[in-house]
Amino acid sequence: MHLIIDGYGSNVEILKSEEFIYRLLDQYPAEIGMTKISSPVVVRYTGDDWGISGFVMIAESHISIHTFVERCYVNIDVFSCKDFDAEQAIKDLSERLQLTERTTQLIDRDGQRFSRPGEKDRIAYTRL
Repeated sequence: MHLIIDGYGSNVEILKSEEFIYRLLDQYPAEIGMTKISSPVVVRYTGDDWGISGFVMIAESHISIHTFVERCYVNIDVFSCKDFDAEQAIKDLSERLQLTERTTQLIDRDGQRFSRPGEKDRIAYTRL
């Protein structure tokens, strides 16, 4: 599953807070049943269209948040090989980031169909 949320926030203080983004990325994986395998990395970008970018690796893949403070805009990705409640995640993240407008996409990644190495019915891979 790959949940993508793009939205506009109503609280610029949240969108420019490295501490807020860090805490969210530190706590949220456990709340949706994921296994955090690293501490979050959160960086303030100070060039044009400045903001905060944060990323946390989870055993199931990753969660990332990118804010664009002057536009009150945010991009969020929750990417996991384990199912999670996408509707609840949309609600949770929208509330915490105080989004007033958002678009969402849920992409069903097809990684489950690929066999594990050593299994009898291996899939031939084509180099692109």
